[in-house]
Amino acid sequence: MSSTDYAHVPTPARCYADFCLVPVGTGTASVAQEVAEVQKLLKASGLSYTMHSAGTTIEGSWDEVMKVIGQAHSVVHQRGCIRVQTSMQVGTRTDKTQTEQQKVKRVEELLAKDRESS
Repeated sequence: MSSTDYAHVPTPARCYADFCLVPVGTGTASVAQEVAEVQKLLKASGLSYTMHSAGTTIEGSWDEVMKVIGQAHSVVHQRGCIRVQTSMQVGTRTDKTQTEQQKVKRVEELLAKDRESS
């Protein structure tokens, strides 16, 4: 039986989260206005982020990342949306610090090597 005090387990120092925030019940198929408001919030946060066609990837401390995703919900609710649903993938590492750009660059390097040897 473990004697870990779970109330004092720390959150990871850094993380990246890929999230897709979906406003539900806006009355229109387009959510561009809501996405734009979330992007403004992310810019103001000072965290590193990249928007893509199916969501946004954001990097920072665990607490900062989770806070800004919660704030994104609040921003969309303030626009009159009663329900917001978010899907999220979160990653952490303890062996090294690696940015989203570094992860992509590493795969692109491997693909370039494959092209060169073909």
